[in-house]
Amino acid sequence: MARQPKVIHSDPDILDGTPVFVGTRVPVQNLIDCLEAGDSLDDFLNSFPTVKKEQAVAALEIAREALESSAHSYR
Repeated sequence: MARQPKVIHSDPDILDGTPVFVGTRVPVQNLIDCLEAGDSLDDFLNSFPTVKKEQAVAALEIAREALESSAHSYR
């Protein structure tokens, strides 16, 4: 399986190490917060135009994989 390009970055010099989308200062938490509030992915992308759709989708895929992995570890 090909490795996905890195879409999330954490650097102590950028927002004190808060995970952000690579090439931006947009925290990944903003995506989660928008979706939790009922906003669509397009709403998020319109609010944060420096984030590419591919980055947001990849971040959601990473979260899904982490959740699935975590769920499997409890079986």
